[in-house]
This record gives sequence, C-alpha cells and structure tokens, in this order.
Amino acid sequence: MTETKPFNPNLKVISQNPQRLASGHRLCPGCGIGMILKQALTSIEAPIVTANATGCSEICFGAYPYTSFRTPWIHSVFENASSVISGVEAAHKVLNRKGKLTKEQKKIKFLAIGGDGASYDIGFQWISGAMERGHNFVYICFDNEGYMNTGFQRSGSTPFAFGSQTTPVGSKIKGKPQHRKDLTRIMAAHNIPYIAQANPANYTDLMRKVYRAFEVDGPAFINCFSVCPTNWKYDPQKGIELSQLAIDSCFWPLYEVDHGKWKINVKPRNKEGKLENFLGMQGRTKHLLKEENKPLLDELKRKIDEDWVYLEKMAEGFPL
Repeated sequence: MTETKPFNPNLKVISQNPQRLASGHRLCPGCGIGMILKQALTSIEAPIVTANATGCSEICFGAYPYTSFRTPWIHSVFENASSVISGVEAAHKVLNRKGKLTKEQKKIKFLAIGGDGASYDIGFQWISGAMERGHNFVYICFDNEGYMNTGFQRSGSTPFAFGSQTTPVGSKIKGKPQHRKDLTRIMAAHNIPYIAQANPANYTDLMRKVYRAFEVDGPAFINCFSVCPTNWKYDPQKGIELSQLAIDSCFWPLYEVDHGKWKINVKPRNKEGKLENFLGMQGRTKHLLKEENKPLLDELKRKIDEDWVYLEKMAEGFPL
C-alpha cells in the first residue's frame, strides 16, 4: 500500500494550489459537474493532463475554440477517454525510461473524466480494459443518472422507477423498470488499488478521495453523485441540499475500497423521511410519493437497504 501524507482540507491551504479550471464555462446554473471538478482539481498539487469524454462536461468546458481548462486537455469521443489517457500515460513512461523528462515533467498525473453515459454504458469496455491493464491514472465519473447532453434518455445509471424521456411516467410505464447498474462495485471487482464514491455536498470527503486516488500506484476510479437541475427538474439553488439528502437517505453511500479494504465513510444516524424528501424535490421522481405508486417506492427502499447491508458486510471484512 502506498504511504501518503495526510490531506489537509483547510480551505486556506488548498486555495494555494493551482487553479486549473477557469470560472467561465457553459454549464447550467446549479450543475454538479463544475463543483465536482473544481473540488477535484484543487485537491492535487502535481501537474495534470486530462482526457474528457464527449458529454456535458466536454461541451461546456471546451466548446471550440475555447476551453475552461488551464492545463493540457484532450477531447476524445464518447467512449474512449480512458484509452486516450492510457496512451498518454504509456508515452510518459517511455519518455521517462529514456531519460527525456525534466524533474517537473516526471510529476505529471493523468485524469480521465466522463458522465455516466460515457462510463456506465458507451465507454464501459474501454474503462474496464484500462483498469485491467493497470495504467496509472484516475477516472472520475460525473453520475447524473442519464444522458443529459442529448435530452435525458435513461442510462445504466438511471435508478429504478425514475422518470426519463425514454422511461416516461404514465399509465402503462412508471419510470425505468430496471434497477441501476452498480459501476462502483464493478470497478472494485477489477481489484484495482483504489475505488470510491463521493458527493460534492461533502467536499472534504471528495477532495480527500481524489488526493488519495492520485497518490496510489495504478488505476483508480471515483464515482461522483452529480445533480442536474435541467433534467431532474429541481430548484438550481438547492443542488447541495439535494446532494446531502442523497447521502443521508443512503441513496448514494459514501465509501471507498483502498487496496481491497472496504470502508464506509458516512453512516447516517437517522434516514427516516430523507428519501421521501429527496424524491419530492425532483420532478422526475414526485410520482413515487403518490399512494398508488407505493409498491414502487417500497421496492426502491428495499434495494437501498439491501445495498447498505452489502456495504456493511464488506466493511466488516466478510465478503458475501
């Protein structure tokens, strides 16, 4: 296990780190992507190269001929950001082996970013391959639970019974009929050095995890809960409140797997009514609070409880 110096989440300290993301971008007001990336890029000191999959982040951070990134940034296609950054990382190793890098260039870190569409679905096999090969990079997924850049179609991340343009809420269909794919656990099954779930509502936890991900030797994956006011249909000013409810209701557990050791980072003391509050704040999920849809809500709660029990067992050191 790689030893690291403790990360200090003091804002006065981390504000001295290079600001790699300019304030100008084209994200919707209240979007979670900007918060996540700002927190992530501020938590590390080393120079960085980023590969960005097609999606909301790419369109809003890099509409030609402009970019919000103040570091080397590569726009790839939807599926292959992980392959692109793998190639860059491999080239860096070759140059280092040949003695062609300066002391500062040797410190360069590598990052790939993409939404859940590019990560759970379209780019899944590329990510899986890069993780299995052991490339030394970090992949951050902005999980907003749908294909937001193209009008909110369902993705593998869209939760059970949640509405979308392709899983509408009506008399016949009441949202997505399948439970979401658990990409974080799938990445853990790759036996890579570090995997985590994070949420910008808990910025110290998110930044510590990013710091740790860049410190380990080998691939790392961080799945970030990312609110989307445009398609989730909530008040843009309440994105952090909504994100906190996702933690408090166990809908989005905060945990990490560091070299095979599972750890739950936040254990809500009282989640009573939190899920209902979370669902009631969003237009895509208000139907789940209607009496006639109680069986759907009960099934969603059952799955949340089941997943939490799984996490507890893994954290106790007893794999199921």
